[in-house]
Amino acid sequence: MMLEYEFMQNAFAASGMVALVAGVVGYFLVLRRQAFAAHALSHVGFAGATGAVLIGCSPLVGVVAVTLLASTWMGLLADRLEGSDVATAAVLSLALGFGMLFLHFYTSGPSSASALLFGNVMGVDQDLLWQLGAISCICLALMALITRPLVFSTLQPEVALARGVGPRKVAVLFLAVVALCTAVCIQIVGVLLVFTLLVGPAATVQLFTLNLRRGAMLAAALALLQAWLGLVLAFYTDWPTSFWITALSSTIFLLARMWRYRRTHRVPSHAH
Repeated sequence: MMLEYEFMQNAFAASGMVALVAGVVGYFLVLRRQAFAAHALSHVGFAGATGAVLIGCSPLVGVVAVTLLASTWMGLLADRLEGSDVATAAVLSLALGFGMLFLHFYTSGPSSASALLFGNVMGVDQDLLWQLGAISCICLALMALITRPLVFSTLQPEVALARGVGPRKVAVLFLAVVALCTAVCIQIVGVLLVFTLLVGPAATVQLFTLNLRRGAMLAAALALLQAWLGLVLAFYTDWPTSFWITALSSTIFLLARMWRYRRTHRVPSHAH
């Protein structure tokens, strides 16, 4: 049995916690049409992780510190950054380049880069598991505090302003949560595949329901299912866990889109 191994127990616990948080945070991320923020923060986080490794710190500490700084900057300058995709893409490419440079000075082997770029959930130890659990709890606690003003500022910004809810403050707080969530997702699926847990399940669920509470819960459940099923398939096939989680997320989303398309374009029976 795979659960007889401690590394599999740690992998299931870590991926489970991260998937639940990613599903909830990702649902509001997609709702606010800020999916690109997760992509941006993951690239910046890679530079933070490799920089931390270079000076002898934990990669997770580097990711958290740098992504929090980047998310604060993005939240404060949200209006100015809107529509500047080329400039943002250039900054992200530069961040990824610095990450590879830092990694080059640390080690000449490809294993560290592979773990950061594509994740290594099978390598989660007890110390990292506790760190992921603590950050996951902080994310959920912050989401519980800002959910109501976040919904108002997203769906009814005029009402939010009338009630004294500052959209910029909410944006900064939410992006801080996204930064923390991105940091823990990197430990599971890596920098390049953060979309798998943060965006995939949420985008799929929003094809079926617009109810906020139900949608967030379903997104969390779907992310958990994909993460755990990906671990099972990885154990029995010896293929990378990140591949299976990504394949499941993409396949489920495409099937959902096909089902939604066929349903919305179905010809009524009385038309024949």
